[in-house]
Amino acid sequence: MELSITRPDDWHLHLRDGNLLEMVVPHSAQHFGRAIVMPNLKPPITTTAAAVAYRESILKGLPANSDFTPLMTLYLTDSTSPTEIKLARESGVIYAVKLYPAGATTNSQDGVTDLFGKCLPVLEEMIKHNMPLLVHGEVTNPEVDIFDREKVFIETVLRPLVQKYPQLKVVMEHITTMDAVKFIESCTEGSIAATVTPQHLVLNRNSLFQGGLQPHNYCLPVLKREIHRQAIVSAVTSGSKQYFLGTDSAPHERQKKECSCGCAGIYNAPVALSIYAKVFEEAGALDKLEAFTSFNGPDFYGLPRNTSKIKLRKTPWRVPESFSYAAGHIVPMFAGEMLDWLPSDV
Repeated sequence: MELSITRPDDWHLHLRDGNLLEMVVPHSAQHFGRAIVMPNLKPPITTTAAAVAYRESILKGLPANSDFTPLMTLYLTDSTSPTEIKLARESGVIYAVKLYPAGATTNSQDGVTDLFGKCLPVLEEMIKHNMPLLVHGEVTNPEVDIFDREKVFIETVLRPLVQKYPQLKVVMEHITTMDAVKFIESCTEGSIAATVTPQHLVLNRNSLFQGGLQPHNYCLPVLKREIHRQAIVSAVTSGSKQYFLGTDSAPHERQKKECSCGCAGIYNAPVALSIYAKVFEEAGALDKLEAFTSFNGPDFYGLPRNTSKIKLRKTPWRVPESFSYAAGHIVPMFAGEMLDWLPSDV
C-alpha cells in the first residue's frame, strides 16, 4: 500500500543549537516542508534579533538543496514588550509567541510567572498583529499533582484567557488529556487549536515503567492514562480541523536522559510520520491523515499549503538504535524497533 500526501509541516519542533542542531535538523528537513521552531535555548530567544540569528544558524545546518523553512518564535517573559511583538511581525520570519509557565519544562526557568498581571499589553499587541500564542498548558504549582497540571491550567489560565481575549489565536500544544479535547472542541474553530505529538497518541503512562524505568519515554507534559490517550486518538482521527501535527521532537544527549536526573523530551523526528500513519490506519481514518499532517496547520496560521508531495509506503523498516554526533548519541523514539510505514520523497 502506498499513500501520496501533501508534504507535511511540523508545528512544534525543538532543534536546539550547535552540534546538536546540525545533527537533528536534516531529519526534520527530510520529511517536513516547514516547522515552528521552539525558542527555549540557553539563553532563550526573547528578541527579534536573536530569532533572526537563530534562523540563520538553522539554515546553515540544512542539507544542500533543502527547501525546509524554519518558522521562528519568541519566548514570552514577564518583561516582553509590545514593541518587540511589532518588530517580530515586521521581521517576516517570526510567526508566533511561546508561553512557558516558569519551570514547566526544559529551559523554562525564564518563562512567565504572572500572565494576567504582567503580559496583558503584549497579548493585546499580539491581537493587533494576528500573532498566535503557543501555550505549554501546565501549571507549575508543586501542590498540583503532575498528572493534573494540564487540567488545572485549562481551568485557571486558559479558559479565563480565551474569555478575556476571544480575538487572540491560541494553540494549546502537545495536548495529553480528554480535558484538553473537551476544551478545544468547546472553542471556536479558527481561534483555538491544538497540536498532538506521536508519543501521546501511542504511549500511556505505563510506558514509563514497563520492564523498568524507561527514560527515553519521559517527556513533559508527562504521558497520561490510557483513557486520555484514547480520547486524543479519537479527536485527531475524527477529521476536526482544530488538530494538527506538532511532533514536539526534543533531542537530548543519551547521557542526559540515562542519568540520576534525566531530561524530559522524546526525539521522534525520524519516526513521527510513520507513527501518525499507524495511528490513523488503526483508527480506519487514513483518508483523514493528510488534513491533519498537511492542511489544518497552515490553514490555522493563514499560510499557503505546501505544493510538493511525500510518499508513505506500507513496508517494514527498522529504527536506528541511535544517532551519533560530536558530543555523543541521541536515542530516537522506538529505537531498534520495526515500524510499518516508510516515508520518502515522491
